[in-house]
Amino acid sequence: MQCDPYDWIEPAINTIRRASWYRSVQVIEGKPGAVVQLEGKEVINFASNDYLGLAGDDRLIQASIAATTEFGTGSTGSRLLSGHRELHRELENAIASLKQTEDALVFSSGYLANLGAISAIVDKRDLILADTYNHSCLKNGAILSGATVIDYPHKNTEVLQNLLSQQRAKFRRCLIVTDSVFSMDGDLCLLPQLADLAREFNCMLLVDEAHATGVFGATGAGGAEHFGISNSKLIQVGTLSKALGSLGGFVAGSKLLIDFLRNRAASWIYTTALSPADSAAAISAIAIIRSEPERRQQLWDNVAYFKQQLPLSIIDSQSQIICCQYPSATVALQAASGLKKAGIFAPAIRPPTVPTSRIRFSLMATHQKNHIDRAIAALTETLR
Repeated sequence: MQCDPYDWIEPAINTIRRASWYRSVQVIEGKPGAVVQLEGKEVINFASNDYLGLAGDDRLIQASIAATTEFGTGSTGSRLLSGHRELHRELENAIASLKQTEDALVFSSGYLANLGAISAIVDKRDLILADTYNHSCLKNGAILSGATVIDYPHKNTEVLQNLLSQQRAKFRRCLIVTDSVFSMDGDLCLLPQLADLAREFNCMLLVDEAHATGVFGATGAGGAEHFGISNSKLIQVGTLSKALGSLGGFVAGSKLLIDFLRNRAASWIYTTALSPADSAAAISAIAIIRSEPERRQQLWDNVAYFKQQLPLSIIDSQSQIICCQYPSATVALQAASGLKKAGIFAPAIRPPTVPTSRIRFSLMATHQKNHIDRAIAALTETLR
């Protein structure tokens, strides 16, 4: 009797279900915002990465419509073949200006930006030292590169320094890789210390600014600006899909680095270019970020108010991402269900995505005080 080569899938899914790790999508209707329709029910949205509330902004929508009308829906090819448009270069110049770097390169997603950058600049002759809490795209980019990868404990610069002392001389190049804002705890990396170690041991330093761009820094440039090291020799990677309300990713750095990536980053070379609509929306978002700092201030006011009202302790957060920890995946799911019934959409994040289960609240500039009050009341009720 012939065996079914796919008969392992159903038991594997059942194992996921028993561990309370099973996931499924939930339909959101209409425009994004602080209040959304979730599967037909109006809920206050604390699950969004639209931190400045720009994804539903009419200026971005109109910019997308105008670009689509002029250039069509798709770019029709990779940038090096037939897909390059002046919009792409305009966007790259806007990113470089915002990030205070010499140049930038736009990818079709932030995930692709990290895969392409990391796998292009190091290989099997090199060393990558990475924070254990790094995002999946950083981890997979490191694997794809073929370099020797050593994780250091979360934000432990002492261990990192020891690893550099022991290992750096054995390899041609060394790349230190970290998120600036860690997406599942909401804390910040120790970027100045990492920059110091990179200089001391002649290392490259790549920082994923996905959750910092548009949010941190005097002009919204991100974590590098927040820590006052924008002019350091950093490789800054980010996304257009969070605070910038669009889609796509980027690498920002020196002109030489960007020129090299145009010739060696496979996830840029072999991918159809970002759509005209997404490019135009991102350009519009960057202009708004620079001209309306009050959006960023409103976000930080909301973060402070939310933290003041919370009825339980949180995982150490220094950002707009605030996590309430629970003893198990089952309890976290029950809490998320209770919040949803009360009209609050805040997801339960569980292993293997994170080491411990939690409810993850993402604050937005467009949340109003009564939205936060309702979330706190619902959270208090779930604790009972």
